[in-house]
Amino acid sequence: MHAEKTRNMMWTFIFLSVLSLNICQAAAQGNSTQKYYFKLKIDKNAIGNVTKLLRPFVNDTNFSIEDLKMTTECTENSDSVKCSCKLNHRWSDDVCWSHKMCCGDSECTFPTNSSQMCVSVRSVAVSGYLTLGQNYSDCLRDNTTEKYKECNDKLLMKMKEVYSTIRGFDTLKITRYRIGSVIAEFEMNTADGVNSKDLINKAQELSKRLPATFHLETAGVVSLDMPPNFTCYGSSVVLRCNSTEDLGVTPKWNLKRPDRIFEITSGTVANVTLGKRETTLNLTEVSELWQGNYSCTYTQEQPNVTIIHKDTGFLDVSLLPKISTSTDPPFVRCETINSVVTVTAKCEISKSSEPYVVTWIGNAIPQDPPDKSEETIVYKAVQIMTCNPPPVKPVELQCKFRNRCSQTRSGDIKIYFIKVGEKFCAAEGDWYDTKAGFTAELKCKNSAGVRLRKCSEAGGWEEEDSRCVLVELERTLQQAKIVNTGLGFKEENAADVLSSLENATNNTENIDTYANVNISVHVLSTLHQRLDEINNNSSIDHLLESSSNLLDRSLNKSWTSPPRDINLTLADTYLSSLERLIKIANTTDISRKPNVEVVTCVNKTECENSVFNVNVSLKNWESGVVKTTGFKQLESYLPHDWEMKPNSIVMSTTTNGSTDKVNITINFPLITPRPRHVRLECVSWNNTARKWSSDGCKWAGADDEGRCTCTHLSSFAILLSRYPMNITGETEMTYVGLSVSIISLTISLLIELVVWSDVVKTNTLHLRHTAHVNISVCLLVGNCCFLASSKPRDLSHIWCKTLTVLKHFSYLSMFFWMLCLSATLLHQTLYLFHQVSRTKYLRFSMIVGYGCPLLIVFVTFLTNNSGGESSYYHKDTCWLVYVGLMSGSIFTFVIPVGIIVFVNIFSMLVVIMKLLHHQENMDKSREKEKAAAKTILRTVVLLTPVFGVTWIFGLAVLIVDLTSGPIAYLVNYVFIFMNGFQGLFILLTTCLGDRTTREALLKRFRKKAPASTSDSSVKLDFKVKK
Repeated sequence: MHAEKTRNMMWTFIFLSVLSLNICQAAAQGNSTQKYYFKLKIDKNAIGNVTKLLRPFVNDTNFSIEDLKMTTECTENSDSVKCSCKLNHRWSDDVCWSHKMCCGDSECTFPTNSSQMCVSVRSVAVSGYLTLGQNYSDCLRDNTTEKYKECNDKLLMKMKEVYSTIRGFDTLKITRYRIGSVIAEFEMNTADGVNSKDLINKAQELSKRLPATFHLETAGVVSLDMPPNFTCYGSSVVLRCNSTEDLGVTPKWNLKRPDRIFEITSGTVANVTLGKRETTLNLTEVSELWQGNYSCTYTQEQPNVTIIHKDTGFLDVSLLPKISTSTDPPFVRCETINSVVTVTAKCEISKSSEPYVVTWIGNAIPQDPPDKSEETIVYKAVQIMTCNPPPVKPVELQCKFRNRCSQTRSGDIKIYFIKVGEKFCAAEGDWYDTKAGFTAELKCKNSAGVRLRKCSEAGGWEEEDSRCVLVELERTLQQAKIVNTGLGFKEENAADVLSSLENATNNTENIDTYANVNISVHVLSTLHQRLDEINNNSSIDHLLESSSNLLDRSLNKSWTSPPRDINLTLADTYLSSLERLIKIANTTDISRKPNVEVVTCVNKTECENSVFNVNVSLKNWESGVVKTTGFKQLESYLPHDWEMKPNSIVMSTTTNGSTDKVNITINFPLITPRPRHVRLECVSWNNTARKWSSDGCKWAGADDEGRCTCTHLSSFAILLSRYPMNITGETEMTYVGLSVSIISLTISLLIELVVWSDVVKTNTLHLRHTAHVNISVCLLVGNCCFLASSKPRDLSHIWCKTLTVLKHFSYLSMFFWMLCLSATLLHQTLYLFHQVSRTKYLRFSMIVGYGCPLLIVFVTFLTNNSGGESSYYHKDTCWLVYVGLMSGSIFTFVIPVGIIVFVNIFSMLVVIMKLLHHQENMDKSREKEKAAAKTILRTVVLLTPVFGVTWIFGLAVLIVDLTSGPIAYLVNYVFIFMNGFQGLFILLTTCLGDRTTREALLKRFRKKAPASTSDSSVKLDFKVKK
């Protein structure tokens, strides 16, 4: 019977809310409340009427029962008590922490003597501190002193006088004092909900009484609804934060991870939705990044009072690992056909709290327990291999990791054999035995990434390919990847990434490898894909500084030496990324860095920007921000056609306005002067085709070499052709003309040899024919040397230099002999009967015809770096060097030739004018002299235009550039034709065109007796003075 009664009895916990007029002397301010808790053991049948039955037992004029509620209902067993919370009640936080299964309103089992009870779901805990003045300095004394007790009691009494009037007030205690003026930390509990305005009002009231400033934090006003169990990797989850009332402020979501605390905003993964009393956080794809303690916080601020309403919860994500596989040894080498080898397969993951179930697929024997370090866990399995017979194909193993959600991720392992007699690369230093045709891989020490080294098919080690990167840069790249996911504010995340990038690139010696430059550029690329704007000035400065660091000259090799398996250029990625980032950056001034400069033009109809001396003009511009950026060194890294090379820095112009009907003019300083006849091309970077394009851009021409005009905005540069422009048919015309000239000159010299005795009868004819022979010989030698040097690339430097000297001397000698002939003509015309000594003339002609050219060539050779390449001669042409107007060794040829041509033309004009003026005054006694003069005049009229006109066009060729258009081609064609066939003209004019020579030649062929001198022959007989 007693047992039956015991089973029918239940423990019932009841708390009473008692109003008192004299508690804490609160009569003047209002009624105070105090909570009392009773533990009653009653009959089960009385539970329904317990509150009515108890109410009459309270009968006191100073007290009244305002609220009487049943909180917990328990059933007593022999050795335990099962309890459950009543409606609108839950287990307290203390119970939840001490009994993990007793959270919320679930049924719990306690020891028989336990007194655990549920609390109202609306109960609120308030913790915080108040900053007091020096009136409470005694509270900082030792807590055993009387003054401390008086100070503490005084403060506690004043706080209770105010806070006890809050409905549901339960407890209030001061936990400690600390220095900072006088700071008192306290805790307060209410058994019922608290109105936030009431809490603020009470705090403001206290702040006036004490006086003090309050900083409070509540638990219970805000509740955070978290998933009850773990969340599967990659799934979506919704977190809800509810408040008991409209708090009138915007809540904040925070995630606390072991490494840092993030404020959560809307991004690619997180989406925050706000409401008056409920805010939700929707995570679309959870990973290890989103595991941690979440908090939902409302902050109310009033004068002297700050109240934080907060609730927290832990999001447990069932993780999946990143698996790194390897074998030991990496390649199984069969030294003999009967060898037995033990191979250890390894699957390495980062250390994690996830209780993975690891299984191995294959014949390997798992090894337990796994090897654990501070950062990693390595799971192993042993495979025993025999070399008789060796496997036909690699042995395959697999380690499979299964998480709590039964999601799996696997790591594949292949074990390769080096058979007996098969080629391989023997172990060398850190490198292990590696099968021919395969690549060995080692982890980098003290850095991220791997080192690679290929074993060639012949069994020889190739050069190491290090892809090690700074840990700081690897961490920066990972931060850049999550910059817009919602973990923190995007702008602040970008600032952190750019600051880290600048710090890592400041010391260029530390990043002087392709791998480090590559990961730095990919940080910029990752940011440009995730950011919409950059408004922080420090972020912009970090961006430009780090970008400039990457273009430092010391990193040239790192830019231009990519691994063989990488085709895309870093420079292309760098340019497109930085161009985009600068476009969205809020720059309003000039930003100068050593290798990057940005100038901004805002809302002007005409923008004139200048970066690194590149002047940019944008006219008839409607509106918007125009940004011009200059990049040093970048032109050397961007890909270009082999026939062209960069000859300016890269300049980029962007705008946030309309790009329709754009007309931009750019004046580039050229890196190297443009050689003559070499084409410049204005180009813009085509991001789609990843190459330079001339579409929409036009070069201003040779008169304004550095100017480009384009009809769109992009990144611009000037390219220089590696080779001069070609004249169609130039080579063919030259070969034919010179060949004909060489044959003609040879024939001319043979004719002179055959008819010399028959023709040369007077001093004048002797002097004339002597000049003709020397002119022909010089031109013949020069043309032969020209043909010999027609393919300069096939000649050595010494032969190229020798042929240049011979051509220089031969052509100068030809003109100086022409000068001698012209001088003789002028002298005989002005002084018709003046006697000339043949010996003196020949001596004078030899000195002028060969001495002057030899002196000019000798002095030119010595003064131009002793005949140095690109100083005296150019290897590409085997001819003299042209640098610019009146600059270069070519002018030691041009100037004498120009003077001689001018003298020849002048002599011809003087002779013609003289003969025309005196023709009527000549008498018959002078018929012979007149006939001789006419013969000489006819010869000069025929010869002088041939030399003069030809080389006048030669001078024009020096002046006119082929890039000038059709007129330049016309001048060149005329020069090539007349100069190439010059030997033919000499044959026609000096031999075949002269009647005396013609008749003498015919006489030789006909073997007739010597005929008298024809009427057309010159019969002037000069007395030669011996």
